[in-house]
Amino acid sequence: MKPSNVAHLPTPQEMEQAQESSRTLSKYASAERVHVTFRGSNKESDELILPGHVLQILLDVLAEMGKGNAISLMPIHQELSTQEAAALLNVSRPFLVGLLEKNAIPFRKVGAHRRVLLRDVIAYKDSIDQKRGQSLDELTALSQQEDMGY
Repeated sequence: MKPSNVAHLPTPQEMEQAQESSRTLSKYASAERVHVTFRGSNKESDELILPGHVLQILLDVLAEMGKGNAISLMPIHQELSTQEAAALLNVSRPFLVGLLEKNAIPFRKVGAHRRVLLRDVIAYKDSIDQKRGQSLDELTALSQQEDMGY
């Protein structure tokens, strides 16, 4: 699967259709699998069985489209440039390069360029998010202990 590099912002009509489709499909979000019938504007139709996790991905895509966001899907083993990885983490490219040089995220060099796997960037982000959550929990507990009114 090759990710699409062309961003397509949904039109207002597509946003409305995505919101409506999301509401309809959300009834089936907890199902293990879903039997779906597709009918195109050419009157052709097909029936599929989608695993529950695929339906969840579709719901996520529709939710983002309904908000007017462009969507890009990438396989987890996709290699990213340092600029792409930095954008995913919402940090500068020089900051990301520093993380790579400190071995915080695995990478490989292709000529003079560094490449990182999407799964490694996501693992790093999850780790940082978890640590951030723990710190916030500790601060909340401390402020309650000290009766700081939070």
